[in-house]
Amino acid sequence: MSQINIRTLAKELGISPGTVSKALKDSHEISADTKERVLALAKKLNYVPNIYASSLRKKRSKTIAVVLPEVADSFFSLAINGIESVAQKKGYHVLIYLTHENFIKEQEILNDFKNGRVDGVLISVTSETKHAQHINELQSSGVRVVMFDRVFENIQIAKVGTNDFESGLLATEHLTACGCKRIAYLSISKNLSITNQRMEGYKNALEENNLSASFSQILHCKNDEAYNYKALKKMMQSHNRPDGILASVEKLIITVYTVCRELNVRIPQDVKVVGFSNLASAGILNPSVTTIAQPAFEIGEAAALLLFKSLEKTGFNLNEKSINLPSKLVVRDSAKQ
Repeated sequence: MSQINIRTLAKELGISPGTVSKALKDSHEISADTKERVLALAKKLNYVPNIYASSLRKKRSKTIAVVLPEVADSFFSLAINGIESVAQKKGYHVLIYLTHENFIKEQEILNDFKNGRVDGVLISVTSETKHAQHINELQSSGVRVVMFDRVFENIQIAKVGTNDFESGLLATEHLTACGCKRIAYLSISKNLSITNQRMEGYKNALEENNLSASFSQILHCKNDEAYNYKALKKMMQSHNRPDGILASVEKLIITVYTVCRELNVRIPQDVKVVGFSNLASAGILNPSVTTIAQPAFEIGEAAALLLFKSLEKTGFNLNEKSINLPSKLVVRDSAKQ
């Protein structure tokens, strides 16, 4: 049997295709009796709307893109779930693009979107990204853009994130309350606003507690597990090794645990650990990890809602919107008073 379309239904019912289309959309212009007849026949013939054809007529792709540095991080996995929960209700497809923390790859991906392949983009930038020119150019081409989690603070663009400064402050204050005097901060990038904001909170807490924030206590890690392992091992073998560690991103927690186990440095007896993480395994690691848990699902959901509001509402000024959702400290065995 040939594909059933609106013209097929119209011919079978003896009415116009326009009437069938309005009936399927539950238009107030169409009588209840006609709607009932159209819906009954559509069900009988297994009619499926051609979303692609409809999107072409409206000059919409009915597709959004999510650009991420990685998906191994549980934060991004949860954020994707939040985004898709909104997109599915809106009848949109979601395409996931991975930059693998590579700025050149990020530029290439965004450049491809200028041709109208997607209606909007949700992006969390790489640890290498130092400027937003490629993002501004994409916006100028007419594509709506929302940044989430990893954002640029000083450009006019919609942003959705969490209270990183306050979270860094809270985590460090917890370590000081646990008796830590030499607290190390593990950063993943010198460019990312989130890690820098968390570091500022860390520094602020040290100052408030009259503790020195020397350079040796801030370890700038990379997107390279072998490098991070060697750098952290060197720090933990030093004469003045830290008695507290704040890991700014999830992936560094496993490295901390690995190094400490190999060096027979006991957690929490010799060093207490707090990390930023949404790992489901945080509670079952030995010892369980004290974490700053971010509202990852809610951040993804809020970013998607902002994007769709800008697509649906004429005159909606997307670039003026900024949303911050609070994170929370979850105390477990790796740092407990």
